[in-house]
Amino acid sequence: MNVTQISSWSQFLHEIIKFDQWAFRGQPFANMPLYSSLARRLRQLNEPQDGWALREQRTIRVFKRKAHVHIHDPSALENTFRCMAIMQHHGAATRLLDFTKSPFVAAFFALESATGDAVVYALNTPALWRRNPLFDPSLTRAAINPRSEENLEKYFLSNEFPVIWFGEPNEMDHRLIAQSGLFVVPGQIHLPIDKLLDQYATDDEPLLVQLILSKQMRREAMRELYRMNVTHASLRPDLDGLASSMNQELEIVWQPLLPDSQ
Repeated sequence: MNVTQISSWSQFLHEIIKFDQWAFRGQPFANMPLYSSLARRLRQLNEPQDGWALREQRTIRVFKRKAHVHIHDPSALENTFRCMAIMQHHGAATRLLDFTKSPFVAAFFALESATGDAVVYALNTPALWRRNPLFDPSLTRAAINPRSEENLEKYFLSNEFPVIWFGEPNEMDHRLIAQSGLFVVPGQIHLPIDKLLDQYATDDEPLLVQLILSKQMRREAMRELYRMNVTHASLRPDLDGLASSMNQELEIVWQPLLPDSQ
């Protein structure tokens, strides 16, 4: 995996020009590997890996049985991929990894709560459109598309195939739209994304790049992102997002602090 050290906002702007049409994910810890929230949770619980698939499938079944009382359109739960997207955006641990088509959105999520060096992962989605896993080239992107219930169960929820897929559910929620979001879906959750990408190895171009964001650039970057209207309020267009954005307002001041300032 290629690694680039970023020490300033201007350098970040210069670097991201190289990644046209790639997908991005920001994380607040530079040494944090690309595991899904489900993998991190099950590892934390020290659960045996041979039972991970069954535990995941159970949480999806339970969520489908209970979530209809909270959802305006319960038919959204009928497609399991879309159901998992709903679970993900409301705090459940799933195998989905949030990515975005915007490097600026990724930088915000990397830096917003960072106290040290952070990281933006850049995923070469144009190359992955063209490449199939080495162990079975017949498993094309279309062949394993998890929007199909059969494909999702066979290639992903079974946790048997070292593949990845990226994209959106057939219907996107408002948060996914606001974040220019997409999901990376791993076929095996006990492996980080960079290990799964070894199955798609290529000598002529990297499939994954790490941009390590120095903690010294955080203040400048957060101010520039605020000027671009990249905030929790814009990325999570609901009351929760607005409330979270107040934490960013604490560090952005546009006028002298006078006694009657509001």
